[in-house]
Amino acid sequence: MSLAGPQQEQDADVIVVGAGPGGSSAATFLARQGLDVLLLEKSEFPREKVCGDGLTPRAVRMLVRLGIDTSPQAGWLHNKGLRVYGARPEPFDMPWPELADFPDYGLVCPRSVFDDLLAGTAVEAGARLHTGVRVTGPILHERSQRVLGVTDASGRSYRAPIVVGADGNSARLGVQLGREHDPRRPMGVAVRSYYTSPRHEMEWMESYLQLWDGRPGESNLLPGYGWVFGMGDGTVNAGLGMLNTSSAFGKTDYRDLMRRWLDNTPEEWGFREANRLQPIRGAALPMAFNRKPIYQDGLLLLGDSAGMVSPFNGEGISYAMESAEMAARSIADAHARGFGSRGAELSLGTYADQVRAAWGGYYRLGTIFVKLIGNPTVMRLCTTYGLPRRRLMRLVHKLLANLTDEHDGDAYDRLINALSRIAPAA
Repeated sequence: MSLAGPQQEQDADVIVVGAGPGGSSAATFLARQGLDVLLLEKSEFPREKVCGDGLTPRAVRMLVRLGIDTSPQAGWLHNKGLRVYGARPEPFDMPWPELADFPDYGLVCPRSVFDDLLAGTAVEAGARLHTGVRVTGPILHERSQRVLGVTDASGRSYRAPIVVGADGNSARLGVQLGREHDPRRPMGVAVRSYYTSPRHEMEWMESYLQLWDGRPGESNLLPGYGWVFGMGDGTVNAGLGMLNTSSAFGKTDYRDLMRRWLDNTPEEWGFREANRLQPIRGAALPMAFNRKPIYQDGLLLLGDSAGMVSPFNGEGISYAMESAEMAARSIADAHARGFGSRGAELSLGTYADQVRAAWGGYYRLGTIFVKLIGNPTVMRLCTTYGLPRRRLMRLVHKLLANLTDEHDGDAYDRLINALSRIAPAA
C-alpha cells in the first residue's frame, strides 16, 4: 500500500512500527479504544517469518480477546498438548492443563497466514495499515530528544506523540536510541523449514530433547532441541533451537545440524531433503527482557524488540500479544489524560510496571533454568529420570508453558505462582 498523499495521512495519535503479532495486536486494541493508529510494515502480506508456528493456550487466549474465532469450523487445527521425546524410545504426552484462565487446546498456523489475519483484524478495527514502508529511524525533538515520529527509506516522515516499536529482534528503533541488548540475558537461535509428510495431522506438538545423528542411544548426541508441528495441509514445520548456555552456541552450522538430525528420523515420516519445500531459515530469540528501558521518551518496545521471548520454552508470540494489550492500556489512558502532560507520562510509565509484574519473577526463574539445562549432564539426568515421573512432569509442563490459574488453582499453580512472586524481577 502506498503512502502517497498529504502529510495528515502520515500523522496519527500512535505509530506502530511492525505488523507482526505484537504490532498488529497493539494496533487493534488501540483502534478499538478510539485512537488514530498508523501501522507501518516493511513487507507486503502474506509474508514469511521464521517461527515454529505453534500457538500454546496463552496465544489462543489472546486470539479470543481479539475476537478471532479459533474453532475447527473456522479452519483451525487444534492440538491436545506436548509430546516429548527424551532418553526413552517411547514419548511422554503432556496434555494442556484444564484451567479457568486459559483454554485447554493449542493451535498451529503458518506465520504467513497468522500475521496476515492479525493485520487484517487491525484494519477492521480502524487502524491504517501501510505496507512496503521500511522505517529507518526516529524523529527526535531537538532539545529534549523525545521521539516525535519516524522516517522511512524514501525520506518521508510520519509523526505521532507515541511510537510503538514492534520491529522484531532487530529492534532498529530501540538500537538507534541506545537500547542495546543485555548480554547477561539468555539468547537463543532457531532454524526451521517445511516438509511434506504423512504426519501432517498431528494431535500433539512434538518436542525432541535429544537429537541424534544416527540410531538413538547408539550414535552421536547433537546439541540443541527439536520440534515437529503438523500443519494439517500435508506438511509439517520441523526445526531446532539452541540456547547460548550451550557450548556449541555460535560455533555450529545450525542448518547442517538440522539435516543430520532429520536424516536419521524414521524414513516413513518424510523428513528428508527431497521433501523439503523451503530453504532452512533461522532467527534469533531474544529472551527475558534483554532490551531496556521498554518505555522512555515517547517510544514503547514490545514483543521481540524488547526481548520478551520466554527462556523456558522459546515462546514469543503470546508474550508479544500480551505486551501489546498492556501497552495499549497505558497509551489509551495517556491519550485520555492528554499526551505531553505529566499525568500522561505517569500512565505510560505503568507499561513497564505491568510487564514486570506479569513476568519479571517468572523470567528470572527462566534464566536459572536455561543455565541448568545448558549443562549436558543436568539435561541427561532430566530426560532420563524426570520424564517418567508424571506428577513431576505435570508441574514442569505448567512451569515451562506458564499455564497456571492466578486464583483458586491447584497445588502446582500455587507453587509456581509463589516462586514467580518471590523471585527478583528480571
